[in-house]
Amino acid sequence: MFIGTVVFDLYLPGIASLKEKRRRLKPLLSRLRSRFNISIAEVGYNDSLQRAQVGAAIVTNDKRFADQVIAKIADSVGNEAEINMSDYRVEIL
Repeated sequence: MFIGTVVFDLYLPGIASLKEKRRRLKPLLSRLRSRFNISIAEVGYNDSLQRAQVGAAIVTNDKRFADQVIAKIADSVGNEAEINMSDYRVEIL
């Protein structure tokens, strides 16, 4: 069994309130959750207006599959129009 995890550091320009931040992040998290069948949540910078840290995890029996899914997740997050990904870290256990 393999557990793949990825943590994204995101920059959300033009956010003026925490409510607006959640409104921008929620559709992204829902879309990724349903498309890739992963667990995903905001895990850091909860009180920061223009920064967010999002963590995702997948459990599988194939390490290569975990790597492929994480790469696709990173591509999806990187292609978001209103969200800039500044960094991400991957770990396969």
